[in-house]
Amino acid sequence: MALTSQSPFSRLTQFNNTSSHTSPTVTSRQIITNKTLFTLSLTKPTPSFSVTASSSNNSQPMLPPYNVLITGSTKGIGFALAKEFLKAGDNVLVCSRSDERVETALKCLREEFGEQHVWGSTCDVKNGEDVKKLVSFAKEKLKYIDIWINNAGSNAYSYKPLAEASDEDLIEVVTTNTLGLMICCREAIKLMVGQPRGGHIFNIDGAGSDGRPTPRFAAYGATKRSVVHLTKSLQAELQMQDVKNVMVHNLSPGMVTTDLLMSGANTKQAKFFINVLAEPAEVVAEYLVPNIRSIPTNRSMKPTYIRFLTGLKAYSQIFSRFAFGARRNRYIIED
Repeated sequence: MALTSQSPFSRLTQFNNTSSHTSPTVTSRQIITNKTLFTLSLTKPTPSFSVTASSSNNSQPMLPPYNVLITGSTKGIGFALAKEFLKAGDNVLVCSRSDERVETALKCLREEFGEQHVWGSTCDVKNGEDVKKLVSFAKEKLKYIDIWINNAGSNAYSYKPLAEASDEDLIEVVTTNTLGLMICCREAIKLMVGQPRGGHIFNIDGAGSDGRPTPRFAAYGATKRSVVHLTKSLQAELQMQDVKNVMVHNLSPGMVTTDLLMSGANTKQAKFFINVLAEPAEVVAEYLVPNIRSIPTNRSMKPTYIRFLTGLKAYSQIFSRFAFGARRNRYIIED
């Protein structure tokens, strides 16, 4: 039974056998239970991948322009983030499950920013082989990735009680938002840990990530709650494995007027909060991208949680609505 030095079991003290018969001598690393002797290994687990890059003399500072990979980036907030990074002079790789959407996004972005700064690839994040091919494509075209943003997500465009959700919808939501995120984080870490420049991974949260209920899209909210836990766990794993050149962060865009959000605007409460709190993807991206870029620019390897819609900002906008009628019918006519 191998236990890390951080395990609560490592605090177990010597067990004193009080029975009258002769027993084996017990050291501080041994426990006798039910007359069986167990030895605890308190050594640090060996990583399953190389972490030599973190202490290598070949390490390099991460300087702009940055190479950025964004999953689910052919529309919505992902596409808006891609445009902002390109405006800043960075190189961007966009991807989506749809060949058609990748081609459309590439055409649009290359017309504005040129062919030498943007690439695209099809990728279904819940398919491990697809993500590995995406990494290979990124290495072929860009050599390395500085910033990896996990934006791909799904609600199966379904807003209904969980009891009415189909098996197909639930599988779509959970495999994309949870399994897909895990696969992408795994492959991003494996890629970046071997890069002299290291890298930063940003996991995008969503409704439910703060633990508040998400009626009519309970499965989506549950998967987004897991995003925060996964990010914290990966931060702890990297620290435990002494990886110093890769960091995982959280990114919170708040309520963005994407197709996903607007498809659920069919109740009085939903219309109210969308009008009061939501912002266009372009506005959100204009705020997030400079904050994301500041992390490698400042050579920071501390975990961060970048939020567009803070609690104070949300309460302020709700107060303005009740006090002055601000933002009423901003996007949707309310009942």
